[in-house]
This record gives sequence, structure tokens and C-alpha cells, in this order.
Amino acid sequence: TGCGRRYLRLPELVEPAAIAFPGLVPTADQMTAERARPQARKEGREIDQGIFLRGILRSPVSGRHLLNAMLRPTPRALRLLPAFSRTGVADLGSVRMERRDGAALLTMCRDDCLNAEDTQQVEDMETAVDLALLDPGVCVGVLRGGEMSHPRYRGKRVFSAGINLKALHAGAISLVDFLLRRELGYIHKLLRGILVADGPRWQSPTSAKPWVAAVDGFAIGGGMQLLLVLDHVLAASDAFFSLPAAHEGIVPGAANFRLTRYAGPRLSRQIILEGRRIRASEPAARLLVDEVVEPADLDEAIERSIDRLAGPAVNANRHMLNLADESPDEFRRYMAEFAVQQALRLYGEDVIGKASRFPPDARKR
Repeated sequence: TGCGRRYLRLPELVEPAAIAFPGLVPTADQMTAERARPQARKEGREIDQGIFLRGILRSPVSGRHLLNAMLRPTPRALRLLPAFSRTGVADLGSVRMERRDGAALLTMCRDDCLNAEDTQQVEDMETAVDLALLDPGVCVGVLRGGEMSHPRYRGKRVFSAGINLKALHAGAISLVDFLLRRELGYIHKLLRGILVADGPRWQSPTSAKPWVAAVDGFAIGGGMQLLLVLDHVLAASDAFFSLPAAHEGIVPGAANFRLTRYAGPRLSRQIILEGRRIRASEPAARLLVDEVVEPADLDEAIERSIDRLAGPAVNANRHMLNLADESPDEFRRYMAEFAVQQALRLYGEDVIGKASRFPPDARKR
């Protein structure tokens, strides 16, 4: 990084490290060969990347620098910003955006897989979050799932089914480009905002905005993880929430770090370790969501939330609340250990054993 003068994102960091220190982490050619294999046939080279990134994140100096690098807007977002600011719309592929009366409405629209996340959706989500945070015409962001084409949910809205398991077992979910980029990228930006290079140095170095989530259907896995960094969560009365990562064999991102603040240690263990599903209609749901409304009333509830969060003092207060709840250094230390534990879990026998449940052409999804 030139003693901290350059801000390198995750791929820009691990690839030069392989050249500068041969044998420390896999080379670009080794990772290209690894990505071509299904998960059950990989050699586990990402574990070395996890060990390397744990070392980086453990350091107060280099770890903070990496977090700051990942909080900067992506080149794709900077390229699309003029058009979005002018038109107020953007179709990013798996995410559609519309600016309406000062609100950026982000609709997750992977109708083929119930908004199950893969690498492309993480890319599109980070771009969308960047655009909402960069556009001066946006005061509040809203996350919602679009209508699905899945036979069981055709024509219905769904928030998120979590990680795309077909992509995981086909070898298309990587530690660096998906699992770590997702946490250090757009999810952290939802919480902290984006790092602005030209902002006043004496103010907060990030530009942040409040966020609302509207949960139709369900928020499973990664979908539920998103709710833990947002400012106001609405749920339809027939929705449910779950974190089945332990059943899937992986670690549910930073949910282990954040959920106890909302649900307490006992309920958090039931949700994460035992797979307890929380329905919006049960009392425990009020620890996870702010309002439960009838499905037909969700649009009006979103509008009310936007109005409440558009006040001029909201950003300063959410900044102080988030700082009190989760310091950047606490998050950095958690992510250091997550880098290794998640890498090891990707190659656990239980995870590999599930690969046979999915068809050989799963990568095409």
C-alpha cells in the first residue's frame, strides 16, 4: 500500500502479496484453476488467504487501512453516478434502483433464486449502496425484495433466501470476492457510510445515511444479517427470519458479532446454533424488527419510516449510536478471526458432503 498511501481492496491486496512473498498466498493462476473446480474438488488454497487476511486485520494499522479501503466507493459506482443523479434510476442487473422524493429504493430482483446472493449480487448491491450514499438527492435508503418467478412464490415479493447454496457447492462462492467483500464492503457501508476522500478532515470521514428494510416473505441467512445494520426494520405479519448457517456448515457473517445486541445471548444461540426460526407474529420478533404490519399495509409503513428518518439531525445521531454499539476496532478484530474460521468451514467435510445434492450444472445459475 506504499506505507498507507494507496487504498487496495481485497483482491488488489492478496494478488500482489503472492508476487511479493512467494508461497505466502496462492498466485492468480492457482486461484483461477481453483475457481474452475466445484467446491468438493478444490485444494483449499483460500485457507492461506484467510490466514494472511487475519494477520492484516489483526493489526490496528494495516487492519484499519484495509477497512478504510473497503469503505471507499467502487469505480463502477463512480462511473454510474452522473447518470443516476440525472435520471434517478439504475438497473444494475440483480438490483434495481429508483430515487423518489429523496429516498433511494433498492429492489433486490433475483427472481430466479429468491434473491439468494452470489458474487454478482454482492457486486450489484455494493454499487447500489454506493450510488445511494453518493447521490446528494438521496436522504434515506430502502431495501426490499422484488416479485419472484419461482413457482412457489410466483408474483409475491421475497426479501432474501440468503447465500446461493448451488453457487457455494459449485465452487462459485469465494472467501475474498464474496464472503469477505460482502461484510467489509456493502454491509459495512450500510452501517458506516462511504469514505469520502475530499471531505473535511475534522468531521466524520464517512458520508452515511439512514436505511430502512421492508421484509416480505422471509429474511433467511444473509437476508437476516442485513437487518442487523439497518436503522428501521419493517416486516409483513406473515414473514419469518432465520440464520441456518450452522446447518449449512458455515459462519453467518457478522451475525454472531451483532445479534446478541438485539436478541440477547440465549435467543441468539437458539437462532444460530439450533436454527430456530422466528416468525413476525411471535413476541420474540420484536427484538429483531421495529414494526410488524399486514402485507397490504407495508407500502404505507415504508413511507412513514422514510418521513421519520429524513430529519436533519438523524445522521449525526445514528453515527453516535452506531459508534456506541459497534466500534470499528471491535468489528476489525471479529473479522480477523472470521477470515480464518470461514475459510476452514468452506472446506469442512460436512460442507463438501452437501455438494452431491446439487446438479453438476449449478454454476450456470
